[in-house]
Amino acid sequence: FTSACTSHGVMTTNSSDEFFQATNHAEQTFRKMETYLQHKQLCDVLLIAGNHKIPAHRLVLSAVSDYFAAMFTSDVREAKQEEIKMEGIDPDALRSLVHFAYTGVLELKEETIESLLAAACLLQLSQVIQVCCNFLMKQLHPSNCLGIRSFADAQGCVELLNMAHNYTMEHFLEVIQNQEFLLLPTAEIVKLLSRDDINVPDEETIFQALMMWVRYDVQHRQLDLGLLLAHIRLPLLPPQLLADLENNKMFSDDLECQKLLMEAMKYHLLPERRPMFQSPRTKPRKSTVGALYAVGGMDATKGSTTIEKYDLRTNTWIQVGVMNGRRLQFGVAVIDNKLYVVGGRDGLKTSNMVECYNPFSKVWSTMPPMSTHRHGLGIAVLEGPMYAVGGHDGWSYLNTVERWDPQARQWNYVASMSTPRSTMGVTALNGKLFAVGGRDGSSCLRSMECFDPHTNKWSMCAPMAKRRGGVGVATYNNFLYAVGGHDAPASNHCSRLSDCVERYDPKTDTWTTVSSLSVPRDAVGICLLGDRLYAVGGYDGQTYLKTVESYDTQNNEWTEEVPLNIGRAGACVVVVKLP
Repeated sequence: FTSACTSHGVMTTNSSDEFFQATNHAEQTFRKMETYLQHKQLCDVLLIAGNHKIPAHRLVLSAVSDYFAAMFTSDVREAKQEEIKMEGIDPDALRSLVHFAYTGVLELKEETIESLLAAACLLQLSQVIQVCCNFLMKQLHPSNCLGIRSFADAQGCVELLNMAHNYTMEHFLEVIQNQEFLLLPTAEIVKLLSRDDINVPDEETIFQALMMWVRYDVQHRQLDLGLLLAHIRLPLLPPQLLADLENNKMFSDDLECQKLLMEAMKYHLLPERRPMFQSPRTKPRKSTVGALYAVGGMDATKGSTTIEKYDLRTNTWIQVGVMNGRRLQFGVAVIDNKLYVVGGRDGLKTSNMVECYNPFSKVWSTMPPMSTHRHGLGIAVLEGPMYAVGGHDGWSYLNTVERWDPQARQWNYVASMSTPRSTMGVTALNGKLFAVGGRDGSSCLRSMECFDPHTNKWSMCAPMAKRRGGVGVATYNNFLYAVGGHDAPASNHCSRLSDCVERYDPKTDTWTTVSSLSVPRDAVGICLLGDRLYAVGGYDGQTYLKTVESYDTQNNEWTEEVPLNIGRAGACVVVVKLP
C-alpha cells in the first residue's frame, strides 16, 4: 500500500514505517515559550539592566545569542547565577532583544536604533546587527553621516562604516554645512583632511571648511592650526589666497604655518623647480583634477562614435555621449570646458568640420569649419586660441597650420611648419606649440619643431631617438613626453610598433628615454590627469586595446588602470574640469 498523501505533515513511504514532520513546529514551540515568559513560568534567569529586571529562559537566550551561549555553557560564575547584571547595555534595547529571542519580531525606530545596534553587537546577534545596519544606511543624510560613521567605527560594523564614509566623501559640500562637522574633535578633522577621495571642486573648498571649523572655537582650535594645515594641499591654492594668509595674524604668529606657507609660495614662484618640490601636498585630490574623456577612435566596428568618461575618484569609465557620425584621425581640444571636435575622415571623405560638445548639457553645436580639410591633424590650445596643425587633406601631406580665435570665432592661417606631418603629436609647453614626429609620406619622422605665436615662426628642436608616427604626446612639470606610436620604414610597410617613451627637456633641448609602456601602443591617447600621465587604448598589432596605464613621473613607472569599455585606437583623450 503506497500513498502520496503528505497533508497535515504526514509523510508515508513504501514500507509500513512512517515519518511524521509537524508543520510550524519551531514556531509553535517558541510561541509556547513566550507564553511561559509572559506568565513568568519556568524562568531560570533574571537579567538586570539599570532599573529593569527582565526574566528569561537560559535555553532560549543561548539558542539565539552566542554571547549568552558562551556564558551559560561554560564555567563562569554567571552560568549558575539566577540574577545577572548586564553592564553597559541600554535596558530598553535589552528588553526588545529578549522579546526578539522568543518572537523573531523587532521594532526599528530612528530614536532607538543606535542603542539597539550597540546591544546587538554586545550580545552577538548577527542577524539583528545586519538589520540595524541596513536601517541606518537608509537614514544616511549630510546632517548625521559623521555621527553614524563614528558610531559604526566604535561598534566595529565595517560595512556600515564604509557606507557612511563613502556617503560623507560624496556629499562633503553639504556635510560641512551641518553642526556635526563643526563639533568634530581635532583627530577626526585630521582624518577627513588627509583623505584623497573627498568630492570637492578644488582644494580651496577644503581649506575654507577647515577655517570654518577653527573659527567655531578659535581660542582652542587655532593651537592645532599648524598640525591641521599640514593636511591642506597649500601649493594647490590660488597664489592670491596664499599672499592674504601671510598677512593674517593667525598664520603669521605660528612657525609651523609659516613653514607650510613658504613651501606653497616657492611652488608658485619657481615652477621650473616643481619636480624637486613634490610632496603629498602637491598631489591633487582625485575630484579636483577633472574627468578624462576618450572620444571616438578606431575599434572593431571600424570606427567608434562613443564618448567615455573616466572619473578618478570612483575609478570607473562610463559612456556619456555619442558623436554625430563616424570620424577617424580627428582632433579634440577643450575650450571653456567644452570639447571641440575638429576634422578627421568618415572612412571616405576628409573633413574640415568643427563641432562643439558640452559635456554637462550633452548638447552638440556646429562651429565655423577650418579652411583646409584635414585628417591625421594635431590639435592643441595655446594661450587661448586653438591650433590645427598639419595632417592630410585626402591628396597630400600638409605643413599648413590654422588658428581658431575663440573671441572672433574664426580660423586664420599662421606660419607653416618646415615639414609636412600627419599623425604627429601636438602639445603646448612654456608658451610654445610643439609638433612631434608623425609621417611625411615617405617615412615616419624623428624630428620635432616648435612654434612661437609671438614671432609667428617655427624652429627645429632636437630630434627624438626613435621615428614615430601615431605618437601620443603630453606635458607635465615642464617636460614633454612622447609615447608609443609606430615606425614604418620607407622600404616596406611593415610597421614596428613602439612601447618606447621619451621625455624632452626644453631647457636643455635634449631627449631622455624613460620607462617603457607595458605593451606597444600605436595611435595611443595620452593625457595628464592630476599628477600622472594616462595612456589610453591604442593598437598593438593585433587588437584595438581597452587597456589603460598611468605613468608616475616621480618613480618612473607605469601602472595598469581600469580598462575602457571598448578597445579603441586613435581616440582623442582630453581632461575637462568641473565648471
